[in-house]
Formats: sequence, C-alpha cells, structure tokens
Amino acid sequence: MIYFKFPFDEKLYSTAEITGQKNIGFYSFDGLNRIEFTGNLAEVMTGDFEKIKVSSADLSGDQSGFVAETKTEYLKTLGQVIDVIQENGLPKLVYSRRKIFTDFREIDLTKSFGNLCRTYPNAFRYIFIKGEHSWMGAFSEVLGKFNKKTYAFETMSLAGTLPVSESWSEKEIEEQKPVTEYIRSILEKYAEKIEESGTYDHISGNIKHLRTDFKAKIQPENLDRLIRDLHPTPAVCGIPKAFCKEKIQELEKFPRELYAGYIRIETEETVQYFVNLRCARLYQDSVHIFVGGGITAQSNPEKEWTETELKSEAVLKNLAVL
Repeated sequence: MIYFKFPFDEKLYSTAEITGQKNIGFYSFDGLNRIEFTGNLAEVMTGDFEKIKVSSADLSGDQSGFVAETKTEYLKTLGQVIDVIQENGLPKLVYSRRKIFTDFREIDLTKSFGNLCRTYPNAFRYIFIKGEHSWMGAFSEVLGKFNKKTYAFETMSLAGTLPVSESWSEKEIEEQKPVTEYIRSILEKYAEKIEESGTYDHISGNIKHLRTDFKAKIQPENLDRLIRDLHPTPAVCGIPKAFCKEKIQELEKFPRELYAGYIRIETEETVQYFVNLRCARLYQDSVHIFVGGGITAQSNPEKEWTETELKSEAVLKNLAVL
C-alpha cells in the first residue's frame, strides 16, 4: 500500500495495474537498500482513501530494541562532532537522531496522513506499508526533476534552518553556501549552461530554510549517474562527502535507514527524485521520528537540539492519536 501527493498538487496518487515496471522506489541513505512499488500511477479520490481506515494496530510491533538518545547524550556527541569539524577544517557535517514516541494506545494513520497533507501543501507527502516497513513523511527538498521531452533537469540547494520568526545568522548562511557550491560543481560536469536563482527563504510549516534553485539540460543516459553523484548532498551528509559519511556511521547512534535517502517516481513525462526528510518509521506501538541538522564550527549544541525538536513536530503534531 502506498499513497502520496506531489508538491503543490492536492491530487492523491497510488499504484494500480500490477506490472513488472517499478515506478516508485525508496532508497536508503547508504544506498544499500531500497523498497519498490510496481504498477502505473493512478489517482485516488480522497473520500475513497478516508474509507480505508488504516491504524497503527494494523502494523508490526517495534522489535528494533532502540532507545531514544537523551538530550545529554545528544549534546555530548555533538561536542565530538564539532571537534571533528574543527580538527579537519570541515565546512559542515550533518548529525541526526531518532525521537521515539510511544505515548499512545492507537494512531489513526489515515487521518494522520490527511493532517500532514493539509499542513504541508508545498511538500512531497507519502505514507506506505509494505511488509514490516511502514513509513510516513512530508518534505520539500527536490534532489532532481527530469523532463523526458525537453531534457530539462531541475534541482535545489536547501540548507539552514530557523523558526519562521527568526532572522538568519552567519551560521545558517555559511551552512548553505557549500551545499550550493557542491551542487553547482556536480551540474557543471553534465551541462554546458546552468541557470541559478538567487538565494531565498523556503517556508516549511513552523520553520524556514535557505534555498537556491538550479536548472540545466542534460542527456537522458546521464540521469542515473548524475543522481548518484548528487546523493547524498551536503544538506544531509556534509563535505567532503566520503569522509562525512564515514564519520556519520561512527558517531550516530542509529542507522538512518530510509531517512535522508531519496525517493524516485517516474511518470510518462517526468522522473522526479525527492530527499526523504521529515519522516518517521511507524510501528504498532511506537513511532520513530528521524531528525537532524547541519553542524558547523559555529554551531551551538543547545540550539541544534532545539532545531531537531522543531523538525520532529512536522510528523509528531500531525499524528491523530486515539
């Protein structure tokens, strides 16, 4: 079972006509695992979806054995992350954690997904259940969008996070710059001409990010290689990529699984790739919410903790707890 909505599109989609063609794929952060759905994309009436009544009671229990990282543990590890950044002169390293929510008897997942869709109309929103894997999320970062007819490829640099009411500081501005530079350098390998927007505010619920858009024409045969080069972007990993991925595996308490990976969706006209952020893995008796932040030498650990708490609200505040 899978249901989703594209950004700025209130049409609800699922898959129909089971075929050998795999039109939707969820790729893990490390690229080693993926969950795929076969069949053509089909629109679903909202009223029909609401009649399904999917509940957390229909899911598998949490057998992971994971215990959420406490604030004290998080602050201690973040100190180590900042030491690594300073010792190696890194522009940025992304550190994440899981917030595990268990204070419920049952969650109405149908209603929860509806809440998520209404709260984040400019995001890619999804919910799926496949065997023991059940996930839900809403996020705005586009890893890539390719037009099959015009060969136009679009992507974005999205980094820096603050509550909507606050003003940007040097920390957030400096955090977004290397992401923009990284994406520009990758695109230059595949396109002769690149269109780049100015940097502007991207609002996502109760928080905002700094965003720069890119557009270029590429050859279809280079699309998969381009995506592999882009992922993971500095927005979810750090710079340099290989070194930061290694440090993430050393320092983070939990595997990221699908968090900070990407989703590939192919239609007749486009192939779209979305970064899987603001997401949660769903269980019968718990919800694992994945949150992270870009850490720089100027990062304040207390402020970074607050940022992850704000990000966790994207899913947590939309859960319909019974």
